[in-house]
Amino acid sequence: MRLVLASASPARLAVLRAAGTDPLVEVAGVDEDALLAAYPDETPGRKVTLLAEAKATAVAERIAGEHPDALVVGCDSMLLVGGELVGKPGDAGTARRRWQEMAGKTGELLTGHAVLRLAGGTVADRATGDAATAVRFAEPTAEELEAYLGTGEPLHVAGAFTLDGIGGWFVEGIDGDPSNVIGISLPLLRRLLGEVGVSPVELWRDQGDRR
Repeated sequence: MRLVLASASPARLAVLRAAGTDPLVEVAGVDEDALLAAYPDETPGRKVTLLAEAKATAVAERIAGEHPDALVVGCDSMLLVGGELVGKPGDAGTARRRWQEMAGKTGELLTGHAVLRLAGGTVADRATGDAATAVRFAEPTAEELEAYLGTGEPLHVAGAFTLDGIGGWFVEGIDGDPSNVIGISLPLLRRLLGEVGVSPVELWRDQGDRR
């Protein structure tokens, strides 16, 4: 059974590879802003789950011919801090403002997950859910913040920080699943796989193929 990751995130791919799988990567290309605008009254957890499901669905439709019996996993992460749900900042000015607002505070990293099981080229089963992990942020000095912004890393990640990269210097601690902060919750994914009748051990590479 082919595992397909509907995400361009190298961090999600790294988590899945470290967990013994070798997924095919297909980028969905979903208009996230338009989708969120269509559901203004949904809860934050539901919003990220809708995004994940949209990505998984788009990829499933695209690959069904070549991979008719596949598992498609879609994810989307956003940070809930100060009552605001934010994604990737995109530019240094936005990232700077977000860090100034969240420094010394605690936010919730939310990741929506969607698993679609294809059989014969059609979606035979699906499972969705979201995971939340509390993140306690440090207070970087002005010089540290400018140096971090200069790396470019915070511009392209949810919440303008990483746990597994340079941003880890400015995270005091977390409460919950660390893999969720990186972008894909292995505990939640295991449960969702179970809902569509798959055990993660079925997706592991042969021991001799591990690197």
